[in-house]
Amino acid sequence: MFAISLQSGSNGNCIYVEADGIRLLFDAGICGIRAENRLAECGRNIRNVDALILSHDHSDHIRFAGVYQRKYGLPVYVTPATLESGFERHGLGHLSDVRYFRAGDMLRFGDVFVQTIRTMHDGADGSAFAVSSGGRRLGILTDLGHVFGELREVVSSLDAVFIESNYDPEMLENGPYPAFLKRRIHGPAGHLSNMEAAELLGVHGGRLKWACLAHLSEKNNHPDIAIKTHRKIARPTYALHVAGRHSATAPFFV
Repeated sequence: MFAISLQSGSNGNCIYVEADGIRLLFDAGICGIRAENRLAECGRNIRNVDALILSHDHSDHIRFAGVYQRKYGLPVYVTPATLESGFERHGLGHLSDVRYFRAGDMLRFGDVFVQTIRTMHDGADGSAFAVSSGGRRLGILTDLGHVFGELREVVSSLDAVFIESNYDPEMLENGPYPAFLKRRIHGPAGHLSNMEAAELLGVHGGRLKWACLAHLSEKNNHPDIAIKTHRKIARPTYALHVAGRHSATAPFFV
């Protein structure tokens, strides 16, 4: 299994996963040409992608879904509530190939399976994902809200993971955001802090070969702080990486 974060953060999210000849994109928060070029740098052609799978209706995950479908011909996999909200909030335009799933469904693409996991985030019917192929499991776990029972079970089954490590509590508390936004971020429908993500992986991530910390806040976090927190709390035996806000990661293998 081959995976790349093409970009991660509130300015746009998109992850590419390839396994057993199947090519998948998760989320469409960056413009089409940027996704096309970043995939081309790794020798991949966006027009060969088999499916675009959307996690939820926030703009940094869904806003370019229409472009990916119309320009590149990618079928869009999405929950009905997510798509309805996406049309209302972001003007996605006409989509001619939409394939619905419900959070909790298992999607199959050849010999590749995508488990969809309902999240507690404040999007419309949001999902996280676990991709399975050849006995290996990769998690795509962002915009989670808070740590919940099924999430712990999923993490314990993973060989590698992209996981949100959104904010440092002290930076958030002392940062520039208004009080209502701070409450949303650290509330039960917001994001995981560095500490919460590290505790989750430290307790349940025994199978992990690597973890890529994703969706870091620009104002309320820093890669060095996120890495330091994970090393202190999780004491990882697995490799730690950070997904870039403005660039793609190197390819990861599972």
